[in-house]
Amino acid sequence: MEKKVGAQAWVFFALLALIWGSSFILIKRGLLAFSAMEVGALRIVAASVVLTPFALPAFKTIKKQHIPRLLSVGLLGSFFPAFLFALAQTRLNSSVTGVLNGLTPIFVLLIGYFAFKQPITLRSALGVLVGFGGTTLLILAGNSSAPGEINYYALFVVLATFFYGLNLNVIKYYLPDLPALAITSMSLVMVGPLSALILFGFTDFVPKLSQDPQALNSMLYVVLLGVMGTAIALILFNKMVKIATPLFASSVTYAIPVVAVIWGLFDGESLLPLQMLGMAAILLGVYIANRKKG
Repeated sequence: MEKKVGAQAWVFFALLALIWGSSFILIKRGLLAFSAMEVGALRIVAASVVLTPFALPAFKTIKKQHIPRLLSVGLLGSFFPAFLFALAQTRLNSSVTGVLNGLTPIFVLLIGYFAFKQPITLRSALGVLVGFGGTTLLILAGNSSAPGEINYYALFVVLATFFYGLNLNVIKYYLPDLPALAITSMSLVMVGPLSALILFGFTDFVPKLSQDPQALNSMLYVVLLGVMGTAIALILFNKMVKIATPLFASSVTYAIPVVAVIWGLFDGESLLPLQMLGMAAILLGVYIANRKKG
């Protein structure tokens, strides 16, 4: 029986739309001084530091079988996407990236069908085709600085949304007995040391802080991204998954592109006609795939 979506879930929905919709402009600000590798690693380090006080007591209560599942949540839901989104935005507008993020509910459907034997309707299949058609248009459209050039960087966002879709199903079906705060804090603390190793051992992050006048501001934007867009947002998101449904939780991506595009327009970004068509097709595809009868 399908869960009824209550008022609390809708509050989480609105907060997440605002927080995650703003994350793409924060990534853009971080990339002014840092590389994609540095932005991704710093984002995870900031989030894991904030959540460490919550994770330590939670570790005492988990069972052995939870550990690999929590690690997979940390990798799929935070670690890999943090790097993939930063890398994509070196060649994509923040607004386009925000709309591509809307593919997440489509991957929720596909992974639920293939991995968890969840039924998929003809209407949902049509939505999947329309959504991926829009993605193809965005790839073929290039970007505003190089119109007509095939932009393969969009595929990094597609891969990140695939990881999000897989992660959402893992939380729902493999970690139903753990509270949202425990899932978020422990999974991020597990991947925090790896991110710190990358940031301080394999990048020029530290020298840039003393040499680049923009570095401090960019660092603050990325730290804000890690604390709000990763740590706090994932607590809200994982809680929403538990009190609603995976599909409702992933459908926050309907609203995220609106916030992302508004930020992009304020920041002077321009969109090509083919990009706008592709973005519209993605949102239409997600709507068709998730629309209920009646």
